[in-house]
Amino acid sequence: MVSKENRRITDVGTLKALAHPLRANLYRLLCVERVATASQLAEHVDEAVSLVSYHLRKLAEHGLIEEAEPQTGDGRERWWQPASDGVSIRDEDFRSEPGKAAAHLSATRLFHDQRADHYRRYLDERPAWGAEWNTASVDFESWLRLTPAELTALKGELEAVLRKYDAQGRAAEAAGETEGREHVALYMYGFPFRV
Repeated sequence: MVSKENRRITDVGTLKALAHPLRANLYRLLCVERVATASQLAEHVDEAVSLVSYHLRKLAEHGLIEEAEPQTGDGRERWWQPASDGVSIRDEDFRSEPGKAAAHLSATRLFHDQRADHYRRYLDERPAWGAEWNTASVDFESWLRLTPAELTALKGELEAVLRKYDAQGRAAEAAGETEGREHVALYMYGFPFRV
């Protein structure tokens, strides 16, 4: 049964399992699709079903995904779903040892590169989305002067707003209100810097 909370990853083994490029993409796809088979996911990532199945089993070994109730009567199909509503990976859980810190840095860079690639794909496909979606899309920068406590508070408020809109969208979808509804990715970064 899917947990309604994010799973906090605190061990290097689980972090490394997720920080494989194909596994990270498969995990994201499962979060979007909610349930899928290896065959369905293989079509999205253009990989062999056997390879996708292998990587899904690796994600399951670390408790990131789990088997889902069959969605069809075909008993040969194995259905998968995320084991939680998402994951959180915090620097504080990996900074105690150089090896852990290096694994966290490597994973963070991979996730950032994949998010940047995802946004670049949208930019390339933007003409196909039409005026309404292009007007609704957001890309902005903000330059703030904050303390760590203020940035932490801002992060909490933004997460609350995201949870509100996610719950609202899921409820509407469950009620059959799917017209005009698309998957939306929202990436944010808040970090200190010096000029």
